[in-house]
Amino acid sequence: MHVQLTSHSHARFTPLPLGHVSLRGGLLQQRQHINRTASLKHGYRMLEKAGNFNNLRLAIGQGEGTYSSKYPFLDSDIYKWLEAVMIELGRAPDAELEALADQAIDLVRAAQLPDGYLNSYYQFHKPAERWTNLVADHEMYCAGHLIEAGLAQRRATGRTELFDIACKFADHLVATFGPDKRSGACGHPEIELALVELYRETDDRRYLDLAQFFVDQRGQNVMRSQYFGPDYFQDRVPVRSAREVEGHAVRQLYLNSGVTDLYLETHEAALLSAQQSQWHDVTGFKMYLTGGVGARGDGEAFGDRYELPSKEAYCETCAAIADMMWNWRLLLATGEAHFADLIERTLYNSFLSGVALDGTHFFYENPLHSEGDRSRGEWHVCACCPPNVMRQIALLDHYLATTDQTGVQIQLYAAANIQAAVNGHPIGLRVDTEYPWAGKITVEIADTPTEAWTLSLRIPAWCSEFDLRVNGEAAVIDRVDGYAVLRRAWRVGDVVELNLSMPVRVIEPNPLIDAVRRCLALERGPLVYCFEAGDHPGMNLNDLRFDPQATCEIMPWVDRLGGIVALRMRGWLIDASEWDGQLYRTQSSHSVESREVDLVAIPYFAWANRDVGQMRVWLPQWYG
Repeated sequence: MHVQLTSHSHARFTPLPLGHVSLRGGLLQQRQHINRTASLKHGYRMLEKAGNFNNLRLAIGQGEGTYSSKYPFLDSDIYKWLEAVMIELGRAPDAELEALADQAIDLVRAAQLPDGYLNSYYQFHKPAERWTNLVADHEMYCAGHLIEAGLAQRRATGRTELFDIACKFADHLVATFGPDKRSGACGHPEIELALVELYRETDDRRYLDLAQFFVDQRGQNVMRSQYFGPDYFQDRVPVRSAREVEGHAVRQLYLNSGVTDLYLETHEAALLSAQQSQWHDVTGFKMYLTGGVGARGDGEAFGDRYELPSKEAYCETCAAIADMMWNWRLLLATGEAHFADLIERTLYNSFLSGVALDGTHFFYENPLHSEGDRSRGEWHVCACCPPNVMRQIALLDHYLATTDQTGVQIQLYAAANIQAAVNGHPIGLRVDTEYPWAGKITVEIADTPTEAWTLSLRIPAWCSEFDLRVNGEAAVIDRVDGYAVLRRAWRVGDVVELNLSMPVRVIEPNPLIDAVRRCLALERGPLVYCFEAGDHPGMNLNDLRFDPQATCEIMPWVDRLGGIVALRMRGWLIDASEWDGQLYRTQSSHSVESREVDLVAIPYFAWANRDVGQMRVWLPQWYG
């Protein structure tokens, strides 16, 4: 969701309004174009085929058959799709997309009850039982996504039909829940962040107060289901006392996004302190190399510390999105670049792997090891991820830059035009780069006041060497919180050139991670690489060994996998047949035959776009 802070928010950085950043080329613009031209129209077809739209028709007495799916929260998939469409319509008109969106909005409007309540499952199946199963049925979760879609419509297009529906539902929530009213919170956090954003849009304090109420309801040890206890629902520990992430990963990170939003508007220090502790728990002990989170398929949950299996890794695509959302808010709150570093890691790896290059096939889970049993599907039975991917890709330009009272910060690098304002003065920037394939970034000043202001460029944590020049001359810079900071009176036409050294990096895991002990992986720039069977014909990837002394060759593949940079290096293929019939043997009694082979690695996000086959991020190290 697009974040638009109030003038009195307690933030170090301020995000730019919708439409003030536009991608002009490169990988991110390519993904955004495919999202607009292929994914969104595919999404409409799938929502119709899966019965989501028919569920709304059932709620108004016009549908056929019965409610589609065992899941009572299918309305949320429509709202996420609508949010993506609204953002794209704000970027440029599209008569077909607008017509599809209008049809969906008409259905939503018709289904809403006079008191503002809206949920097709309850209206069709259990009209007298709404709000009776907050833990499992996600009525507020659906409301939150409706609010986000309504906000996107108003901010991106200026229209308000969907926004008005969302406000009416939000007013129903205000009338229903709160002190001296109904207690409880939704088993799937989402409404909290949506209400804070609605407050930012309307300046209606009731919405912020209700978000605060729902946050304060957690930690009472009352949320349970047939299979899971309070920890799964983030109800074991009060929000201000929580120091570790636990339970369902998406729920935890949506809650954290809402709590960080609440901090930004209330400046309650205990909220930020808890979030920072949980961030260190994630990044220090529970995060995959790809930025993926949620190790366990059982409960779609965080595991114990260092519990990071590769083949069984869950790493739900929605969890990657939620992690980006949370880190964006932490970045705004603190101004510390390591939050942008993690957004970048997650974006280019665990998130982009969730959608195929064609934009119409999706991963729910994103493992780091496959035996050829994984392929993306057109849709999912529980289809939370595909429309979530669509709205996040539509919003990618939102993550590129921020401002503060001193100037502009470039957070992510992509070819783009940036329109900002500092103390009321307009600033225009033109960014050119082939990032993430190359480390050269040029920033041309297109509009500037005469007064001095600061341009801050994030130096990624993976980058150990860089060169920075202004108009061809070496620049004197300050290093502050992960940024190279340039302050001067700029002139139109000034050019800043940043060159980030981008060698291949061999990555060694913490030895406490059992699943990948004595294995190695490859990174280059922000990209994690993997090995696919299709690039190693006749070989079993499990028999390959990584030679840490080998030199990596960088190979641009302009016409393959959408245009990527692949890597090639020497490795070893062992003869595993010598182990047939033996589980164990004395190490000194046998030597395993091996031969030298070429290994080819591709960016992890691009895997599973060719024939189905094996994939590994980590390969065992060769000890020859």
